[in-house]
Amino acid sequence: MNRTLATAFPEVYCELDFTTPLELSVATILSAQCTDVRVNMVTPALFARYPDAAAYAGADRTELEELIRSTGFYRNKATSIIGLGQALLERFDGEVPGRIEDLVTLPGFGRKTANVVLGNAFGVPGITVDTHFGRLVRRWNWTTETDPVKVEHAVGELIERTQWTELSHRVIFHGRRVCHAKKPACGVCVLATDCPSFGEGPTDKEAAAKLVKGPETPHLLALAGM
Repeated sequence: MNRTLATAFPEVYCELDFTTPLELSVATILSAQCTDVRVNMVTPALFARYPDAAAYAGADRTELEELIRSTGFYRNKATSIIGLGQALLERFDGEVPGRIEDLVTLPGFGRKTANVVLGNAFGVPGITVDTHFGRLVRRWNWTTETDPVKVEHAVGELIERTQWTELSHRVIFHGRRVCHAKKPACGVCVLATDCPSFGEGPTDKEAAAKLVKGPETPHLLALAGM
């Protein structure tokens, strides 16, 4: 199934815009309960205003909250981002560390955020268990676990470590484009023959094709023979 997904999504990447580990850290904090598209609308002004950990550590809370308000839960996120800046200054010389043991001690970081940063900013393989990932691997019976950490470890035993970051992207892409929560596009899914949940969505190709989203749609439909 992982190899099939690689055929469906040969070009996978983090859909959050960033240029540094700090930018990705902040963007990932903002992405909680918010779309990547919305985060990417907010971050250009945010990154320009706060170029480093010291800037976040000394940020005016009201100004920061206003810049990130549209991402939702902006007060909690502002607390995490200011705390992140302070912690980086106090413990890591203002730089985002490249070890999961250090990352999970930072404000706003859990294992999901840590794995996003490790995999995409540092090139260290990591499995990102977001809502899409957890939903799909359970739908595929890869695991029955619901705790994200247990899901991460269970799937990590199935897939070689070098593939972890790419697998995360492929699963998330598939969840966003094809395997939707309420109405998956089963009829045009590349995993149809391997999926134990085939039939949860429309199996008619024409009906299913209308559900596919994203820039890869022509490629995905071509793979389905359309």
